[in-house]
Amino acid sequence: MITLHNITKSYGTRPLFEDVTCSFMPGERIGLVGRNGQGKTTLMRIITGEESADSGTVEIAKGYRIGFLKQIASFSSSTVHEEGVAALPEHARGEEWRVKRILMGLGFSENDFGRSPGEFSGGYQMRLSLAKVLLSDPHALFLDEPTNYLDIVTIRWLESFLQQWPHELVVISHDRQFMDAVTTSIMGIHRKRVRTYNGKTKDYYAQIAQDEAVYEKERINAEKKKKQMEQFITKFRAKARQASLAQSRMKTIEKMDFKEKLETIDTLSFGFSYKELPSNKVVIEARDVSFSYTDQQPALIKEFSCPITNGDRIGVIGKNGAGKTTLLKVLLGELPLNGGAVKTHPSLAVAYYEQSHTRSLNDENTVEGELQYAATDETRPQARNVCGAMMFSGDDAHKKIRVLSGGERCRVLLGKLLLTPSNVIVLDEPTHHLDMESCDALIEAVREFPGATIVVTHDERFLKAVATKLIVFDGGSHYVFPGTYDEFLEQRGWSDEDDAGGKKENKKARSRRERAERVQEKSRRLQPVHKEIARTEKAVETAEADKERIEAGLVTASEQGDGGKITALSADLTAINQKIDALYEKLEKSYAARDRIEEEYA
Repeated sequence: MITLHNITKSYGTRPLFEDVTCSFMPGERIGLVGRNGQGKTTLMRIITGEESADSGTVEIAKGYRIGFLKQIASFSSSTVHEEGVAALPEHARGEEWRVKRILMGLGFSENDFGRSPGEFSGGYQMRLSLAKVLLSDPHALFLDEPTNYLDIVTIRWLESFLQQWPHELVVISHDRQFMDAVTTSIMGIHRKRVRTYNGKTKDYYAQIAQDEAVYEKERINAEKKKKQMEQFITKFRAKARQASLAQSRMKTIEKMDFKEKLETIDTLSFGFSYKELPSNKVVIEARDVSFSYTDQQPALIKEFSCPITNGDRIGVIGKNGAGKTTLLKVLLGELPLNGGAVKTHPSLAVAYYEQSHTRSLNDENTVEGELQYAATDETRPQARNVCGAMMFSGDDAHKKIRVLSGGERCRVLLGKLLLTPSNVIVLDEPTHHLDMESCDALIEAVREFPGATIVVTHDERFLKAVATKLIVFDGGSHYVFPGTYDEFLEQRGWSDEDDAGGKKENKKARSRRERAERVQEKSRRLQPVHKEIARTEKAVETAEADKERIEAGLVTASEQGDGGKITALSADLTAINQKIDALYEKLEKSYAARDRIEEEYA
């Protein structure tokens, strides 16, 4: 087991988190969330001993082993297979079937097993690092962004693997759907504090919003009360008859606990600039397009046809290396065709985002200067506002590009897109380096854009929220699917996706299973809420009966002229009214929680 006592960490003068005290209990499955730069990876590194805290202690039970997926790969064996075998713990030596299962689950073929790890791309090296962690069979898995560099099929395999993982699990991921699928509680770093919430990411963020709304309401009410008392003091402190009351108010103010106004947290918030185009017009049309990088290689794109209409939101999906990015470049005219044709509307205006384009940023420019350089005469005056929208407010707008992190550079690229009037947006893996809140903002911006959008992504939640049509690379072929991602999973699914037992699961059976799982999860989450509602409704019923009894007693006391009893019963009536008000407020919150869960599973 793992216990943290008063962990504090700062970088320079900037505190990341303070006084973190918590325990990781047997079987816990925790999603570690927070905005970029708030210390998620740092906290994970402190727990695993990769980094030291400024103060506090980490206690780990003797013999307790943590498997930690780092963001830097290192290898010591000559082949992929040997690297996997070496990762097996002593008690599992000889179980090489596990090595094969996990390597193939993570996208390696049997032909890859004899190759050197150094021959592979950085993405596949990270897959091998992940395989080694999974094969090591630790007491706890600590996974920092495990879905980076994985394609959509591999992410679904990993999700299934982790759902069956019997021990402790801690995951950092920007992929909200993946995190919700493999964890049961959320640990969030927010305003330099760490708190844990049992439930999904949506519930955690809703609770944070509710708590801060209550905090702000209490702060405003306290300030209002203070102002009223100060006005009373100013008015009556010089009057002898009221001086004692004024003095009492002053003492009350001194004892009051006034809350600081919450600091505003920058959030990615933006909309793409639209260049007008008649609706329902075809903006790009591929007709029997074929492409191969060399004459000796088989065609990556073969006789592909697809009209892209103004207003389409197209998700391009498939395994890594299948040709998704190549297709984008073919459609945009960046690669020459081997056959067929791509026709474009004469008023076509494209805004294209690709992570590799960060290399094109001028390191000597400031953020604002880079955006102004990319802007047109028409949009240049908006550059400063776009800096703020991309979370480069104040002095941060004057940072040099060379000092920015990978995530900050990606935000600069997004900012350049905002200053490019367009009727087609092309996004290649846009969610990498974005935290959950920023991903949500990007989803909303894409949904509100009136032009056409083409998105390559492995984020299933993004696809489900955005795509109205799909271009699917699967099983060595590619085709257009005229529907949403949910409809694709229901009607076709991935050709080589296996369930945990290694057998292909019937699509209808899988659909039934997933629906049944959602019903079970909904029931599990609603059960404590329904119990709370029943308890509170019973308490309201009892309190209302008490109120009727007190009111009847007041009537009798008034008829009898019993002043003492009237005073006592009046006080009881005030107290019971306050109790009833509090119970109804509690009931409203429970109803709201019930409605949120019902809406989520509607």
